[in-house]
Amino acid sequence: MKELHDKLDINTLVFEARNLDYIHITTTTNIDISIYEDGLIVLSKKHPSGSDTHQEIKTLTTYYETLLSPALSYIFSLGAPIPKELANIKTIYPYFIVLKQAESHEINDLLQSFQQDKYFEIKKESFEIYRGDKNYIINNISEQLLSIEAFINEQIFFREFKGQLHRYLNLHRAIWEKIASVKERGEIKGNEIGAFKNKIESYSKTINLIEARINQMGAFARTRGNIVKQNPGLTQLVEVVEFKYQTLENTLSYIKDIWQMTKNYVNSALELFSVIQAKSTESSVKNLTVITSMGVGATLIGLFTKQMPTFTLVGAGYFITLAIIGYITNKVMNSINQHKMYKIKDIKEARDIQ
Repeated sequence: MKELHDKLDINTLVFEARNLDYIHITTTTNIDISIYEDGLIVLSKKHPSGSDTHQEIKTLTTYYETLLSPALSYIFSLGAPIPKELANIKTIYPYFIVLKQAESHEINDLLQSFQQDKYFEIKKESFEIYRGDKNYIINNISEQLLSIEAFINEQIFFREFKGQLHRYLNLHRAIWEKIASVKERGEIKGNEIGAFKNKIESYSKTINLIEARINQMGAFARTRGNIVKQNPGLTQLVEVVEFKYQTLENTLSYIKDIWQMTKNYVNSALELFSVIQAKSTESSVKNLTVITSMGVGATLIGLFTKQMPTFTLVGAGYFITLAIIGYITNKVMNSINQHKMYKIKDIKEARDIQ
């Protein structure tokens, strides 16, 4: 942890108690970092006139990916594990470039230098917003507009909030389809039951962890919505974003319902395949009982047909033959059990209902 901390190259660090508490950090390379209590992280750098915009963005990206992100990942790795379905997601960062009284051709030239098309533009009396692929350009026309930074924070929050919900929706679809692809077959081989049940248990852990995250998201959305409405400096910007807060809450409510349905589906599948696995285990025990009975029977026959057991080559051969027969019988019975098809009964019942 000390090694990771030293690499952050921190110059100043201040805890700010506001409507949303946050930590403000500056580095010796003039990078500003704000880490908010709801998880939002914003990196920024002043961009002197004439400097290379591409290089400034590269500097911020490199710092986050190679220094800040590994440090935060180490801290959070000490708590509840991140599901592998989410850990492997590649994030596309949004970049905001704030200009001061720029001309239209300068903004178009800037977008072209990033090889990005203009998706939309919003023009107000005091500001203009231009959206490229992953770049946002904000042109501050009025000297009176002092809430650009707050507006950027809200835009990033919206983007990441919606991105999280989108990932959860896709994860719901992936989990549902993987379980359904097996259940809808109506039967499963004995050697597939254990591995598939382990997968379902893994899905169950993932669902419980994400459910806890989803239950926290609504509070932060409402908090940010209230802060924006109470901020006089955001009066000119609030009409651009205010309607989205209600949309976020509605979408979150939908995802909660979907996630609860997914949780019920996974739990029912886990119960179902636990029953099937128990049947498979019972079948294996019966096979083992047959083999054991054969061995006991052979031993009893030997005791009743001989007065006293003596070691002879014939006896040794007899023993080895019995062992080989028992081994082969066990293998054959296990093979039969592994390839035995077990019915998935709830699928049949569902088809009958349909």
